Amino acid sequence: MGNYKEYDVIIVGAGVAGLYAALNLDSSLRILLLSKRELSLSNSSLAQGGVASVMDRTHDTIQSHYEDTLIAGGYKNNPDSTEILVTQGPHEVRRLMDFDVDFDRNEDGSLHLTLEGGHSHHRILHHKDATGKEIVDKLIAAVKKLPNVEILERALVADLRRQNHLFSADILMGDEHTYAVAPFCILATGGIGRAYEYTTNSAIATGDGIALAYRLGAKIKNISLVQFHPTAFADKERESFLISEAVRGEGAYLLNCYGERFMQNYDERCELAPRDVVSTSIILESARTGSKRFYLDISHKDSEFLKNRFPMIYRNLLEQGYDLTRERVPIYPCQHYLMGGVDVDTSARTSVHNLYACGECSHTGVHGGNRLASNSLLEALVFSQRAAENIGNKAIDHTCRFENYYEFEPDAGTEPLPHGMRTEVREIMQHAHFVIPNKEAAKKGYERICEIRESLENGNYRKSFEYCETLNLVTVAALILKEVISR
Repeated sequence: MGNYKEYDVIIVGAGVAGLYAALNLDSSLRILLLSKRELSLSNSSLAQGGVASVMDRTHDTIQSHYEDTLIAGGYKNNPDSTEILVTQGPHEVRRLMDFDVDFDRNEDGSLHLTLEGGHSHHRILHHKDATGKEIVDKLIAAVKKLPNVEILERALVADLRRQNHLFSADILMGDEHTYAVAPFCILATGGIGRAYEYTTNSAIATGDGIALAYRLGAKIKNISLVQFHPTAFADKERESFLISEAVRGEGAYLLNCYGERFMQNYDERCELAPRDVVSTSIILESARTGSKRFYLDISHKDSEFLKNRFPMIYRNLLEQGYDLTRERVPIYPCQHYLMGGVDVDTSARTSVHNLYACGECSHTGVHGGNRLASNSLLEALVFSQRAAENIGNKAIDHTCRFENYYEFEPDAGTEPLPHGMRTEVREIMQHAHFVIPNKEAAKKGYERICEIRESLENGNYRKSFEYCETLNLVTVAALILKEVISR
């Protein structure tokens, strides 16, 4: 057993939500920021398109952004949270510029705002096609300057308990366990993409925060609302990386196996329809044509413009043998984002006292049934700020508050985790809940996943990184399929 270090706030996750929370918390608070891998690796850093915000009130309005968000979400959005998102969003985006985030600009120095599916106006701020990385890099640099923040990299929270108003975290670093205790905890652990065979998510997206919150008794809501991005690169039917919504925003066409545009047959917005509409249209068109071969074509645009606007996508495709500027590119939908998660209020508070959740692991309700493009980074900024503000508004007693906290038992497991568990879970999820849910497959899959979870919980396995991530994935997969069955 190691010593328990005392903090005021433990932040689990170091993407935009976790980093921005640390920057907004009061400087008098002792903060532990945990990154499961290196700081630079997060779903946030992979965000290509940009951040949606109404920065030009001459040609755009907050009300329009609000309405676009509701339309994309099928009017299943939480109206209060959505209003906060679009109203507070511009302020937080301007603060990013204070942290030296370099958004692309026009020749006259004004912000270059682009268009994406579901938006009625040009309102997407971006840094070429690597906006997430630009934001994350600059926020990391800012957090590292804070003397009150301790950062641990390659640190997985293997277990999180609450006792006597204190959170105890069992933190696994390599094969060693270390322990931390604090009265406040913020979960900012990102998504669940690795529960699927095909995903745009990074390797760390194993649903850790959702599983930790669930085991603490927090309310989980709308976790079956999984977004499948319509344009993931697909060569030989194996997706590898996202081709940003912004490519369609700049005029790309979607083509079926015959090289024909088809979106006009499914939605009047054509290629600029919201993601769920486009993904569903591709699946329906696939059934009509009997083919899974689909393409994205923007070769009719100026080649130098495309190389400058999408340098990362252009390079990635060249490595795969495709020239975006000269030929059509194979695409197909794959898992991309989670709209549900740990249910929170407008201050990012969960149903567990002093436990907060923000970013993709949370359910704020702003996305409704389908996330509007580039609202995810905005959500992470707005609600992590609100979590930090809410914690700051509470009187924090720095005396006599680290007594009788939960103490973890030493890891008694001896067996290594069997191979193949994750693969089986991914195959089940891909078949049971992909774009159009298969309820019968979900029922059978749920039964099998519950068996796997029981074997993990009752087995004599070492509490390794692999074990913890697998247990979290299985827990989240079971929650998703249980909700699919009940809908």
